[in-house]
Amino acid sequence: MTEAAPEMNIPPEEPETAASAADNGAYMAQIAALQTEIADAKDKMLRVMADADNMRKRAERQQIDATKFAVTGFARDLLDVADNLRRAIDAITPEQRTESETLNSFIAGIEATERVMNATLEKHGLRKLAPVAGKSDANVHEAVFQADVPGKDAGEIIQLIEPGYMLHERLLRPAKVGVAVGDPNKPAARSLDESV
Repeated sequence: MTEAAPEMNIPPEEPETAASAADNGAYMAQIAALQTEIADAKDKMLRVMADADNMRKRAERQQIDATKFAVTGFARDLLDVADNLRRAIDAITPEQRTESETLNSFIAGIEATERVMNATLEKHGLRKLAPVAGKSDANVHEAVFQADVPGKDAGEIIQLIEPGYMLHERLLRPAKVGVAVGDPNKPAARSLDESV
């Protein structure tokens, strides 16, 4: 005897009713609302992550600055020592050095001390500014006096009074300089605006 194939009861497809269409519309609205909520949450998360990254970078910069510039007060105090060493060396003329071997040895010791001190200052980021020529720059130079000097343009450095110093990229003390007023007989250089 052969077995009969089981009957499959497949319900006939029902046409979509008004109730099921309303359910689909409600589901679609819920999906759209959830997608908007997800997009908002993602946007907030990205903003929080960017803020945290910016805060981390700012803290790193502050830490680097604190490390680099922690010696500012100490370095500023040492500038007086460096200035006085240079004044002691400059106070002795070459003739006096040749006349007295003892004085020459003493000044040689002061010069050696100055070299070691300058090397140590440079090692820790302190750079000397000692301009003796060129155009004065108000960002790093302080004009102490002006003088009429033939052949010099206005603002040209004519004398170094006291060296300045930079601590890394920051100005610790401006270089004190004398600048030329300008030669009245020399025609003034025309600016680009005037030539147009």
